[in-house]
Amino acid sequence: MSQPKPQLGGSEFLEDVLRKVKEAVEITGYDSSYYEVLRYPKVQLTVSIPVRMRDGSIRTFIGYRVQHSNARGPYKGGIRYYPTTDLDEVTALAMLMTYKCAVVDLPYGGAKGG
Repeated sequence: MSQPKPQLGGSEFLEDVLRKVKEAVEITGYDSSYYEVLRYPKVQLTVSIPVRMRDGSIRTFIGYRVQHSNARGPYKGGIRYYPTTDLDEVTALAMLMTYKCAVVDLPYGGAKGG
């Protein structure tokens, strides 16, 4: 039985997704300009939310929303609730949502929050 692959951190995950997209563009014979379009999300939003905790202290939580592409329709994508989620991970997940919707021919673009 093979060992499970170690989970990639946010930036490594994003680099892996970008590498695979570039490879797919090359294999399918599309012009490299398509990769440049797919490489960057349309919108990246970072918010900070200060919350007063029960003990009276204030703790700030950071949130992200990435809207990768709406070329095929309105944005679709949920929220990842995980303490180590970062902007790179949310960006990679939004990109993957764009491609998943395209592969199964859903009229949606990709987005994700975290």
